Amino acid sequence: MTLENRIEAFVELGKQLQHLTPDERQAWAFSAASRNPWFTEENVSSALDGIIVMLQEQYLREWLYPYHLKQVTPKKVGVVMAGNIPMVGFHDFLSVLISGHFLLGKLSSSDDMLMKRIANMLIAIEPAFGNRIEFVDLLKEADAIIATGSDNTARYFEYYFAKRPHIIRKNRTSIGILTGHEEPDDLRALGEDIFRYYGLGCRNVSKVFVPVGYTFDKFFEANQHRANILDHHKYQNNYDYNKSILLVNRVPHFDNGFMLVQQSEKLVSPISVLFYDTFTSLADLRHKLHEVKDKTQVVVSAHGWLEGSIPFGEAQRPMVWDYADGVDTLAFLQRL
Repeated sequence: MTLENRIEAFVELGKQLQHLTPDERQAWAFSAASRNPWFTEENVSSALDGIIVMLQEQYLREWLYPYHLKQVTPKKVGVVMAGNIPMVGFHDFLSVLISGHFLLGKLSSSDDMLMKRIANMLIAIEPAFGNRIEFVDLLKEADAIIATGSDNTARYFEYYFAKRPHIIRKNRTSIGILTGHEEPDDLRALGEDIFRYYGLGCRNVSKVFVPVGYTFDKFFEANQHRANILDHHKYQNNYDYNKSILLVNRVPHFDNGFMLVQQSEKLVSPISVLFYDTFTSLADLRHKLHEVKDKTQVVVSAHGWLEGSIPFGEAQRPMVWDYADGVDTLAFLQRL
């Protein structure tokens, strides 16, 4: 296969995903939810929409233009995929295959149905991918590794794959910045960054920085329409549990009936909890963000006013050139 063949196949994959009927999307979600109850129809559909945007031809070609992928010598690249949100391993899947390598994918048991559907669609479009995609339990045959996991599993990965070229990703989360001057639409958009995928993704905002004296009344009001998130039993179980812990331990917090807001120096909050901390000046805010930059996936602010941030509502809509942890996956694959 030439690079042009591979680009054309992925563009066609995007078109076919775009033309899935509502019933077909529902079927995808139903099969996924049988393995992972967090994979609701709404969230699976949202993840599909994100992939469809990535696979638009203009974006693919713009992304690939700076690289020299025609010169790549094919290698077997093992990819350990996470299962926290639907099809979260797709970008690695795309990167390995479009760069001309062979994919050895180790799927999470929490998200094995959807990635296999994607692979089967791609192979039907371009049968030559049939001998370039293999889902395996062990990665002994891999020449290089891309792995995503927790901080604990990352230590294991770094030890086990030390002698092979690798990208090892650890725990990260995302941060929101509030000033008190945001409009209701801004606050609703921030709610999307917080609540989409129930907060399980590394691009979910789990902590916000606010000025001293900030009150969350307007934020709660703008996001009251999200109260039906409690309809998901696992989310409600988390909310009830975390609320009881805060009450028993007499920890000061805010509660709007479906989300808890707690001041904390920590970054990663439990499901149903949003952490916050305060800043006294722009310089103080920049200092605090710098201290946690190695643990931060993205920073969001209203309309992206803060340098290095993206607008509210965009955290879960990465473009194809937005690399996890800021590590250029294609540059790594090109060098193999």
